Amino acid sequence: MPKSIMIQGTGSGVGKSLIAAGLCRILTADLGLAVAPFKAQNMALNSFVTADGGEIGCAQATQAEAAGCSPSVYMNPILLKASGESGSQIIVLGKVYKTMQAAEFYEHKELFWKTVTHAWDELSAAYEFIVIEGAGSPAEINLMDREIVNMAVARHTGSPVLLVGDIDRGGVFASLYGTTALLNYDDSRLIKAFIINKFRGDINILLPGNKLIEDRTGIPVIGVLPYVTDMGLPEEDGLVLDTKGKGRAASSSFGSIKITVLRLKYISNFTDFQPFQYEPDVELIISQRPEDIINTDLIIIPGSKNTIADLLILRDSGLDEIIKQAVKGGTPVIGLCGGYQMLGRTIEDPLRIESTEAKVVGLCLLDTTTVFNKIKTTRQVIAATAGQIPHIRNTHSALTGYEIHMGQTEGSDTPAFVVHGNKCPDGAVKGGVWGTYIHGIFDNDAFRRDLVNGLRERKGLPPIENAPVSYAAEKDAAIDRLAQLLRTNLNMDFIYSLAGL
Repeated sequence: MPKSIMIQGTGSGVGKSLIAAGLCRILTADLGLAVAPFKAQNMALNSFVTADGGEIGCAQATQAEAAGCSPSVYMNPILLKASGESGSQIIVLGKVYKTMQAAEFYEHKELFWKTVTHAWDELSAAYEFIVIEGAGSPAEINLMDREIVNMAVARHTGSPVLLVGDIDRGGVFASLYGTTALLNYDDSRLIKAFIINKFRGDINILLPGNKLIEDRTGIPVIGVLPYVTDMGLPEEDGLVLDTKGKGRAASSSFGSIKITVLRLKYISNFTDFQPFQYEPDVELIISQRPEDIINTDLIIIPGSKNTIADLLILRDSGLDEIIKQAVKGGTPVIGLCGGYQMLGRTIEDPLRIESTEAKVVGLCLLDTTTVFNKIKTTRQVIAATAGQIPHIRNTHSALTGYEIHMGQTEGSDTPAFVVHGNKCPDGAVKGGVWGTYIHGIFDNDAFRRDLVNGLRERKGLPPIENAPVSYAAEKDAAIDRLAQLLRTNLNMDFIYSLAGL
């Protein structure tokens, strides 16, 4: 069995995913170990497709990148994607199992646990060290006998646990103490250290509290991580979405381009537009305010885990008419995956896969029709531009990305891309509106820069012709900064000793 360490938290959003990613980088870069991440069960709408077409949480893909290894379905064997009132779509080893309510999911615990242990065995055979991430809190007392992601994994793997608390939320000492107090004796003994995350202010004021919590629990605080406003890495879930402008345009001398992403209720794969945050002339807005939609240079309708529900919400709120008004005024619109489906004339769900609606009218900005079926497409793709995409000045080939979608879309509009050896059309273009199923399309640096330059020309600004920003290099540098933050603020010698290194 490989050596391992586990990061658990006092709750969701305390920073487990990023700490795990930073440790993956440190153990790989500093100690030269073959490291893999592992999260037995993840609930997230932000997902990634592996080379063999399996779907896993985006956080585990980022952690794999930090460790310098290829993402695998064994790194996140169970993925839950909330789908609204119908429950959650259960992804098992990268493929759709079925949609379940919570009670039904827990009835299948033994099946899912076998999947988890099988995935662990596969990783154990291939790697020297595994960094494990828990989910939510291990102290959910109503789930302790049914969970398969926190203490159950720690016990099975024999992993020491680092418990992370978020001081920015308040009550961090109560959270740390309460978590250990609610666990049974054997499980509480697996917690070997506390980490306090997101601290602001004078560390000397905090130190007496650290000493008291150590005295009360016998568990040391091995580090206090500072609050960092923007680490520059993909976040685990939509809790981080807000309406504030992001990007580097505020300090830019180039003149700025404003891009507004619709904040959908069931938004998924919001990492699709993160690369724009690195552009020197882009202000990125995530919003549903009419004034942001009207007063923008580009509207992006992102992916959705419940396309029909989000479309109906747009209609009920009147935002559909605001979008159409913006298009009439010449504002370009891009739809990604579910957003692409919404742009069409109709979405049909004859098998009621996503909703109780058999057929709904779309935004009618593209001449396309989408029909949902039981088959879920998950694949990595290489694509090329198929013709004239609005504000894209050049022809682009070898664009990389991935597809994750239910249903198929057909129509009479010009395709936006061709994939798989120029044999399969993707997306559609009509006027200033276009859509695609390709997630990660804006990760392609030259394509992204070409689009922004086209928007600049539309606005009467000169293009920026120097070499485009490398999103991959920016992400890698962000992982290095994260790793250095951990090295500086955590007792790494304690962690190495705890992990048997």
